[in-house]
Formats: sequence, structure tokens, C-alpha cells
Amino acid sequence: MAAVYKLSSVCRRGVHPLLYQSALLARPAAILQKRREPPCLLTARIHSSQALHSGADSKAASMHWTAERVLSIALLAMGPVAYYSPGPVIDYSLAAALTLHGHWGIGQVLTDYVHGDAKVKMANAGLFLLSTVTFAGLCYFNYNDVGICKAVALLWSK
Repeated sequence: MAAVYKLSSVCRRGVHPLLYQSALLARPAAILQKRREPPCLLTARIHSSQALHSGADSKAASMHWTAERVLSIALLAMGPVAYYSPGPVIDYSLAAALTLHGHWGIGQVLTDYVHGDAKVKMANAGLFLLSTVTFAGLCYFNYNDVGICKAVALLWSK
């Protein structure tokens, strides 16, 4: 905007730049300043130290990432298997896989959005409690009721 203002003041004096309407001239880099200020040099510091989480932890993080992807693919495969051959093995496998998938997913949300040592400890304790109650509830449902597979089939049949 300032560049257009400068160009319009030049044009009022009788000087017409070649590409006055061009978008290239409307960039702030083409602004001439009235007052002279010393140029501001932008500097950056480059640290050559190693990353904080390198070494054995990076291997564990890589294995965790791989395990998350394997679990997601296993959950995709469990859907048709649970539909075509429901049973207690699939019910308990779904209970464990769904609980672990939810635990890892909510754990990533907590990692991204919860900061501060005390808050992180409270959030992780709550997450472990939630995951334990979820797994226990699904196992209770599988043992004392129709199971996850048949429950979903009953929902779809109505």
C-alpha cells in the first residue's frame, strides 16, 4: 500500500513509471523512505549441538510410530473379519485394539496441547485411568453381554 502511495506521489509530479499498474511495483520492498535509518541487519544464530532427543529415544519413537500404523491397519482388517466371523477372540481383540488406538491418539493430543509438568502428569494419569476403564468396560461387555461384534450387528440390523 505504501509503494502505491509513493508511486502516486511521483505520478502527480508528472513522471509516469512504465509499469504503474503492475502488481510487481505494489510490493513493500520498492518503498523509498523519507528519513534515513541505518539498515537493520537480520542475523540468526546457528547451533551445532545435537538434538535433545537423539540416540536410543529416536529408535523408540520410530518403533512407536510403526506400531501405531500397524495397529491402524489391523483395525481396518478387523472390521470385515468381525462382520463375517464374530466371536470372543475378535471381540477381545477389538477391545484391546480400540483401547490402545484411543490411548495413543489422545496421548498425542495431550502431548500437543498440555504444557507444564504438573498439568502433563495430571493429564497422563487421567488418560491411563480413562484407558483402563475403557478396556475393563469393553471386556465386561464382551463377557456379560453379546460382545462388540454382535452389538454392532444388532445396531445395523434395525
